[in-house]
This record gives sequence, C-alpha cells and structure tokens, in this order.
Amino acid sequence: MMRWPVFTSLGGYRPGWLRGDLIAGLTVWAFLVPEALAYASIAGVSPVVGLYAAPGALIFYAAFGSSRHLVVGPMAATAALSAAAVGNIAAGKAGVFAALTVTLALTTGALALAAGLARLGFVANFISEPVMKGFIVGLALTIIVGQLPKLAGVEKGSGDFFRQLWDFLTRLDQISWLTLLVGLVSLAIALMLRRFAPVVPAPLVAVAFGILAVYLFHLQHHGVKIVGHISSGLPSFGLPSVPSADYLKLAGPAVGVMLVGFAEGLGAAKTYAARNGYEISPNRKLIGLGAANIASGLSSGMVVNGSLSKTAVNGSAGARTQVSGLFVAVLTVLTLLFLTGLFQNLPEATLGAIVIAALVELVDIASLRVLYRTYTSRLGQIYGLAARADFIAALAALLGVLVFDTLPGLFIGIADSLLLLYRVSRPHVAVLGQVPGSDGRWADVTGHAEDHTVPGVTVLRVESGLFFANADHIRAAILHAATADHARAIVLDCETIPSIDVTAARMLNQLTADMKSRGIRLVVARDIGQVRDMLALADQASSAPEYFGSVAEAVNAVRSGPSSGSEVAD
Repeated sequence: MMRWPVFTSLGGYRPGWLRGDLIAGLTVWAFLVPEALAYASIAGVSPVVGLYAAPGALIFYAAFGSSRHLVVGPMAATAALSAAAVGNIAAGKAGVFAALTVTLALTTGALALAAGLARLGFVANFISEPVMKGFIVGLALTIIVGQLPKLAGVEKGSGDFFRQLWDFLTRLDQISWLTLLVGLVSLAIALMLRRFAPVVPAPLVAVAFGILAVYLFHLQHHGVKIVGHISSGLPSFGLPSVPSADYLKLAGPAVGVMLVGFAEGLGAAKTYAARNGYEISPNRKLIGLGAANIASGLSSGMVVNGSLSKTAVNGSAGARTQVSGLFVAVLTVLTLLFLTGLFQNLPEATLGAIVIAALVELVDIASLRVLYRTYTSRLGQIYGLAARADFIAALAALLGVLVFDTLPGLFIGIADSLLLLYRVSRPHVAVLGQVPGSDGRWADVTGHAEDHTVPGVTVLRVESGLFFANADHIRAAILHAATADHARAIVLDCETIPSIDVTAARMLNQLTADMKSRGIRLVVARDIGQVRDMLALADQASSAPEYFGSVAEAVNAVRSGPSSGSEVAD
C-alpha cells in the first residue's frame, strides 16, 4: 500500500546544509526566471506564463516528489510539444490559446497523478540505463545547439539538431561580435568558477556580469539582445474557461507530454541521486510530476517537468534538498511582485552561456565508450550484433533525439532495446565437461579442452530461463548436440535455468518423448523446484524428463542403463 509522506527530502535535515541550499536556490532562481520567459514563448503564450508556472510546481513537487535535487519548471521539449498540441485544437478559435495551454498542463498533471497512484512507475524499468544515457546526451546536445544562436547573436533556425547546427554554421557571417564577446565571457565565468572555485555560485556571477555590462555600457543599443519587459503581478487562480470536451481532446497529446517529462525528469533525478547516494521512486516521481502540473495549471501556468538544465545548475551550486526548490518558489513570487524589471537587462547571450555550461558535463561521451567496450569476442560469436545491444540502444536513443526530436528518440531507444530480447531468445547452450582434479565440477569445454567429456553422453547447460521466445532455439540446440555427438543420452544441467513457462515445459516433455523413440534419453540434473513443477503440470507430464541431484549422478545413471532417475528434495 502506498504511503503518503510529504517533503521526504527534508527528512534528517542538517543546519549545515542550509547555506548550500540557499545559494543553489538563488542561483536556480537567477537561471529559472529568464529561462521560463523564453520557454513560455516557445509554447506560444505570453512570457510571464512561464513565471506563473514555477512557484506552485516547485512547492508541490517538493511535497510529493522523491528527488532531493530535481527542479521542475517549463522546459523546451515539453513547451514545443505544448505549442503543437494546443495549436492543432486552437486553430480557428481566437483568444483560446492561453486557456488551452493551461488545460494541457492540468490534463498532463491528472494523467501523471493517476499513473503514479496506479503504481505505473514500473514502466521506468523498461527504459534501460543505456537508453536513458543516450537520451540524456542527445537531449543535452539538442539544448546546447539551440543556445548557440543566442551566444553569437544570430537568428535561431528550426528543425532537428543537425538542421539547427547547419543553420547556425551558415549564419556565421552574421555574428554580432559584441554579443559573442558577452556570451563567451559569461561562459568562461561559469566554467572556470565551477572548476576552480566550486563554492562560488558561478551561474549567478555570470548573470550579474551580463546585467552589469548592459547597465554600464548600454549594450542593448549596440546590437546585444536582452530579455526585455516583463509584466508584474500574481496570476489568476482556478480552472480555465474551456469546454470539458477540450480536456478529452488534449488527453492524447498529454500522454506524450507526460512521457517526455517523466523520461527527462527521471533521467535528471537518477543522475543526481546516483551522485549523492540515494534512491528515486518512479511512482512518487509520477505523483510529483502530476501534482506540479496541476499546481501550474491552477495558477494559469503551462506544462512543467523535471528540468535537466536547472537540475544541473541546482546540483553544481551545492543543493542538498528541496529547500533549494522552495526557496526558488519564494523568490519567483517576489520576482512577480517586485523584481520583474531586474531581468529585463539580462543579455540573451549570457542566458545561453549558463545553459551550455550547465549541460556540458551531461554530454557523457565517456560512458558511451564504456558501453561500446563492454564486449568480448565470445559474446560476439554467440550473439553477433546483439552482443553490443546496450551500446546500440544508447546510440539509437541519442541519434533518435538528434534527428527525430525528444519523444520519438526515446521510443526509438526503447525499441532498439529489443535487441536484448533477441539475445534472450537465442541463449548460449554450453557443452560441459568434468574439470580434472575437481570434486565433480563440470564446466564449459569451450576454451578448456582438458575438461573430460563422457563418450555417448552429452552434458548441456542452457544459460537462460526457458520461455516461449527461446523454446524452439533450445530444442534445436539439444537435437543438434545429440546428432553431432552420436549421443545415447543428453544430460541437461538446469542449475542456470531459473524459470520455465508452459510453452518451454511442453517442448521439453515432447522432446523427451521424441528422443526416447530414437533411443536417446533426456534427463535433468540440478533442477530448480519451479522448473520441475511446471514440467509436471504441463501437457504430456508423463513424458517429463527424469531428475537427478547432480550432473555426476545423472551421467552415472544414463551410462549404467535405462533405470529411472530419482527425484531429489528441493
């Protein structure tokens, strides 16, 4: 039964953590405000809607989520999905775009909350770590290339990663050198301080530099773009004025938004949980995501999700718990009331530099190299291309994000993980021999020619559970071994068979009967109780193989003649 503790990241809070949380909150606030304005524009609504979304989302995720470091707020990928989904429904309806954007946030939140309560967080288990790694690298690269035009003062192109990169390269002759100077200095400040003075809030220093440079040198009059005017005041609270049918129309797109938000947020949350030694609950992550979107929608905001870039800023600035997120929420409310003018002089180049600096460390090419090197020639001989299934899945997710965008990239990576199912469907069936000088130990004869085999008796070991997808492969391997070795008996060592389904059990029983008709005995050694139970319950249970407690006992029995095997206790 799911418990309902709230603010779990604050458990065991230590006073010594407060300084780091407050500095991180201040840093994230300086980063979140201009970023929220930009992402609201991507979603096709007024920039201030991004600020409306933040406070409630931050508070409710801190209350119900499971990550100590994750920062929720408007994000580029979900903002773009929001614009597309709302645009399809709002076509021809004047003045409803903003209301439908709020409706999408509420619908996404309700679906995520329902999924979390239904304990559907297990779907995260179907997104493997290599897929998530490739997804994060691809997403980070996509966000970085989207910031390059800001850094150089040129117009941003559209399309996938490669189109945006090519568009940027073709506009190099249009670079605003003053903008580039501001951006590069901001980037240098952020990177150098993080490396050589990690206790200093580098992004905040970079923001202060950018605003001060504009104030002192009036850079906005020399081609340097700034954030510009921001409306002040709190949002209106309540449900949007839209027909109830619009919630249903947005349900389909909301599922996609939820999956992207869940995947990105889970990836960021897991990354920083692993670095700081705690666990993430996917179900609470879904509940937290749902609560955050409902809170955002009720305060006239837009879709929010766990932010890869803001979480990177939060972690690098020294956050220990969600106190940093709560502090960001307070600061954002104060910003809406009193400080909107503070950020109007922030150069967009500085904003882009902070995003790039925060995401550079998440472009983890070294981990992809490790995945590629996790390979042996023996695995290659057994599984072929599928021996590098983890690397291929990570690469597929990475390229999928770069070429086809966020949601398709994630699905491509997950689909490519099916290579692992191919490996399971064709498990290695080893021929065993007795190890010389050992006390009855049997091992794979591949590469160990000194291991003794028994003439007329072939000992096999299936290195996998038996189920419908590999039943035919294993049947063929057993028959091939019997024919190739001219065996009069096959001993199947079941120590490495943890489970068996009905299809595989029927296959073994039928195979036992078929081989018996050819004068070949098929017996089982060292079986696990559930395997024997399934063989006894399956069709043709009367033809189930004989059972022996050890390989040696089975070999001696089949060499001595047709006596029946003895069942051994579990």
